Amino acid sequence: MQLTVAHTIFELQKTLTELAQPKKRVGFVPTMGALHEGHLELVRRAKASTDRVVVSIFVNPTQFGANEDFSQYPRTLEADLALLRAEGVDVVYAPSAEDMYPAGFSTSISVGELGKILCGRFRPGHFDGVATVVAKLLLRVLPHCAFFGEKDYQQLCVIRQLVYDLDMPIEIIGVPTVREADGLAMSSRNRYLSEQERLLASSLYAQLKETANQIAGGAYVEAALMIAGTKLTAMGLAVDYIELCSSDVLDKLTQLEKPARLLAAVRLGKTRLIDNIAIE
Repeated sequence: MQLTVAHTIFELQKTLTELAQPKKRVGFVPTMGALHEGHLELVRRAKASTDRVVVSIFVNPTQFGANEDFSQYPRTLEADLALLRAEGVDVVYAPSAEDMYPAGFSTSISVGELGKILCGRFRPGHFDGVATVVAKLLLRVLPHCAFFGEKDYQQLCVIRQLVYDLDMPIEIIGVPTVREADGLAMSSRNRYLSEQERLLASSLYAQLKETANQIAGGAYVEAALMIAGTKLTAMGLAVDYIELCSSDVLDKLTQLEKPARLLAAVRLGKTRLIDNIAIE
């Protein structure tokens, strides 16, 4: 089936109506473009479990802060379309900001405390912007299920809460992080890294694995986290946070008493890296 590209809500709805068939499941993969293997793994998971796959490409201005990289964020639409065509995607929705936020738009979603912890402390309003655009995309596509990478684990939790709270009949499926050979989590922002910074970047995952093993082995959580932060700082990474949280609602944990995630965010030069690892 040939890839269809829609740039407006009207084109999208017309295309989805033509694709609609009884008992056919639609899978949705929202992205901001600049696609890499992590995104393509989401697409492959969607294709494996649904009958039609829709991918959105939209660099959402409402989730960027005043001093963040909205204007510099890579936009590679033609290359992205070539990759998605090769994967057999059915529809790409690539709207403009005016299509997503038409004149007079004034409603936004507040995600509460879940959006104020971890990355939310350093990017105020970010998850409200994420929740607003994802809600609009989900309502426009109306898929049976949507696929999100676990690399952005806090985002995944926010979206699951959003869908639950607003009674959206959509299954949210988390897909494990796809990594480079040295362990660095794949991200569109990795292309910001200089050659020297790229060599250092894999230190984050290596330290997360070491700390996760220590905690799983019974180490005192606060001490293990402090040591990890000190080591990362000594390697030249500026640590925003490294915390142990429950896997479901990201409650902060001081001991391993339930399934948990070890989450971290660091800055390396002008690039902010996030990563996480599960601890059962």
